[in-house]
Amino acid sequence: MTSNQRIFRALFAVALILGIAMGTRNAFSGLFLQPVSADMKWGREVFSFAVALQNLVWGASQPFIGYIADRYGARRVLIAGAVLYALGLGWTAFLSNTFTLAISGGILMGVAIACTTYSVAYSVLGKMVPPERRAWAFGISAAAGSFGQFFMIPVGQFFITQNGWSASLIGLAVITATIAPLGWYFAKLGSEGKLPQPTAATQASAGEALRTAFADRSYTLLTLGYFVCGFQVVFIGAHLTPYLLDKGIAARVGVTALALVGLFNCFGTYLAGVLAGKLPKRYVLSFIYFMRSVVIVIFLALPLSEWTVYAFAAAIGFLWLSTVPPTNAIIAQVYGVRYLGMLGGIVFFSHQIGSFLGAWLGGKLYDVTGNYNTVWMLTIALGVFAAIVHLPIDERALESRTPALA
Repeated sequence: MTSNQRIFRALFAVALILGIAMGTRNAFSGLFLQPVSADMKWGREVFSFAVALQNLVWGASQPFIGYIADRYGARRVLIAGAVLYALGLGWTAFLSNTFTLAISGGILMGVAIACTTYSVAYSVLGKMVPPERRAWAFGISAAAGSFGQFFMIPVGQFFITQNGWSASLIGLAVITATIAPLGWYFAKLGSEGKLPQPTAATQASAGEALRTAFADRSYTLLTLGYFVCGFQVVFIGAHLTPYLLDKGIAARVGVTALALVGLFNCFGTYLAGVLAGKLPKRYVLSFIYFMRSVVIVIFLALPLSEWTVYAFAAAIGFLWLSTVPPTNAIIAQVYGVRYLGMLGGIVFFSHQIGSFLGAWLGGKLYDVTGNYNTVWMLTIALGVFAAIVHLPIDERALESRTPALA
């Protein structure tokens, strides 16, 4: 098997893994809030808190899981993630109280998603794909996660309509279990195709890599920007459908909108990966964040209708996960791939703190004010902030800078 054949097989395997993992995650947060809350007679804050906790646990565990994947390989991490994912979904199907939801849908699924998504996938891809093709490979894999959203949300809605939310969660648990054999194959390809790495005498320890990254202002700016990404996408993903229902828009429109987000992000994320290989990555990121704010402003200013919702979904979808390839490509380019899973995981933790606040504040402020206006305004302001903080990022590899920083 040639190197290119191995890379393409690895991309196909990781596309399936990310499509299932991210598609299920988005279906869970975007479709189950209303039926679960109504059936259990809870306010929206309860399910919103579980989704927020899931995102926070995902982020908090990601640096450690990324380090394990960097240090010991991704195979066991991916298989363990598949088991935890299926267990979390299956347990959530038999809800009896809010504590059960917090443990199953929050903690178990949070760790499972950390084991089966981007940081672990990139820790493998980053070590087998040459630097000049890395952003492209990251873009393809991130686009696959978006296609999973496009596919899984209509499937999840069909299951809920036909069989109810509890049986639908059992079906999703069976689907996520297939990540185990796919993860085994993907990790095997990554191990066989691993490029030559620095020798033990020259490569930094994990502690040294952390100290070096935290001493660099660019790492801090990248981390701050990713916080905004998490806030925006999780607020919209979790609360767009309820927002539309409050405005008298049919539920099918919200479901179709979320599917369109996933579909158009396939194109946007792939394009971001291509552009990140040709242009300064910080400019690509700054443009994405600024355009998110512009799209939201236009959506809120226009009269709300089925077609303005679809137009918003397509536009925001094009920008949805398109931050992922440039962000991770900057980390790999500046700090190397030896601890890409760990360093990328720390930046991603900031993303998930934003995700926690986006999901929870959406529900909390709705219950307090009766609308989503405050959170929409905050989402716009944060997009402008992120566009600004990415501009000063230095993309040069550390060893090419001053001796003290290198």
